[in-house]
Order: sequence, then structure tokens, then C-alpha cells
Amino acid sequence: MVRGFLILLLAFMFCGLPGQAVAAKAGKTIKIVYVDWDCAIASSNLVKAVLEDRLGYRVELLPVSQETMWASVASGEADAMVAAWLPDTHAEAYAKVKSKIDVLGKLVSGARLGLAVPDYVPLRSIDELDANADKINGRIVGIDAGAGLMRLATKALKDYEITQLQLVSGSGASMAVSLAEAIRRQEWIVVTAWSPHWMFSRWPMHYLDDPLGSLGRDEGIFKVGREGLKKDHPEVWAFLSNFCFEDASQLQRLMDWNQQLGTDPVQNARRFMKENPRLADSWLKK
Repeated sequence: MVRGFLILLLAFMFCGLPGQAVAAKAGKTIKIVYVDWDCAIASSNLVKAVLEDRLGYRVELLPVSQETMWASVASGEADAMVAAWLPDTHAEAYAKVKSKIDVLGKLVSGARLGLAVPDYVPLRSIDELDANADKINGRIVGIDAGAGLMRLATKALKDYEITQLQLVSGSGASMAVSLAEAIRRQEWIVVTAWSPHWMFSRWPMHYLDDPLGSLGRDEGIFKVGREGLKKDHPEVWAFLSNFCFEDASQLQRLMDWNQQLGTDPVQNARRFMKENPRLADSWLKK
């Protein structure tokens, strides 16, 4: 009996239980950088879930500024990011480092930027803003100051000669809080907005027309890897090259799950994988 127990113990030690192969590869660490935007949080945590659960890597998610996100991938301090808005939003950042990075394809199409209002606000175009500055408290509620969206919003104020409004910086989270409070009170508010974003599925909202095109065209969100990633971690490179959503609504749904109290972005990512097995499997094809 003792001999049988010892044999079983040795078998356990050398063969392991399901999942120990993942733990054994934990020495392989991948660093993913992202800006603290809801879309980037959702996508980056989905990358973490796939790499850890399906490929056995340890993943560090590092929240940084937009400028640092690009610079850290270009320098090799980070391995990848999945939050590159091109061709317009991150045009300046991309131009600085394009010879030092690899663009690994599009994560999702149909992305766009703009200024948005709740549907009860009757404004329809950016060129109506100055005349209604008093109704919106003389401000446009923005996100982090270094974001490409803020750069383009500043450009829009100049292009439309808007002088009665101030673009107020903050964060994606603080913008959403201000928006929620204004909607609760049925007050007028204008926010810097982007799609996909959960705000458009939670509240009736619309973009203001941008006849001058100051806030850019329809865009895509792209994945970017450091030089040498393919050589160092070919299966990570292959996964990131395949990783994409079928449409923007899938990412938007994942973002909305992350807004629910008590939820965890990694667990929500695993839920997404479970509910979309065919899509998740397609990411791992070689």
C-alpha cells in the first residue's frame, strides 16, 4: 500500500495536474501597456486571459500615458499594446516610432472620435456650440490631456472658431461620471467621445456633426508589437496577429460588463472567451 502511494505521489510530481503546464511556463513574461481607456482596459485584459489561460504566459498589464504607451513598445521596454487608433488619432505618436515597431493588424473597425451629447440636448453640429455656451456651462468635458482625442478636440475649437467654451481635461472615468450625473439631472453636457464605448449602449446619445472633419475619419484600433517579438515569442506574435473582434459591438459589450459593480476585467474576458469559443479558437490558429 505504501509502495503504491509512493508511485502515485511520484506520478503526481512529474506529470502534474491539468493546468500545471501553464504554471511551468510562468517564467515567460509578456508586458502589455495600455492607456486607462475603457476600450483599452477591455482589450488588454482579454489578451492577458488568452495568453495566461491558453498559452501559459505570465502577463503584466501596465497602465501608462498615451505617449509612454508608444515609446515603451518602440524601445522594447514593453512587448505590445492593442490600443493604437489609426490613421488620425495617434498619427503623431505613430510617425515618431513607426520604424521601430510592428503593426500587427486591426483589432476592430468602425472606430470614431467626436463630440457627443445626450439625445435630449437638441444640438446637432459642432458649429452650434459657441452660441449655446451658457447652456453647457462654458465647457466641454474631456479625458486625459495627452490623448489624441484631446489634441483633435482642441483643433476643432480652433477650426470652428469657438471662443466661449473651455476644453476641460480629466480622464475617461471622470468624463463618464460627469456624463452620468448630467443625464441624471437632465442637464446639457458635451463630452469628448469615441466608439466603441459603453456609454452609447447605456444612454441615448449622438455625435455632433463635424462638417470640417476636424476630429478625423472613421478609424481602426490596431495592435502593435516591439521589434523582435516574433523571434522571441512566435506564438505570442501569431496570437496578436490573429486577435480581433468580428465587429465593434463585441468590444462594446465587453466594455459594458466591466462597468458593472463588483466585476473584474480578467474574469469578464474569460466569460467573453467562454461565450465566443469559435472566435477565441480562431485567435490561436497558426
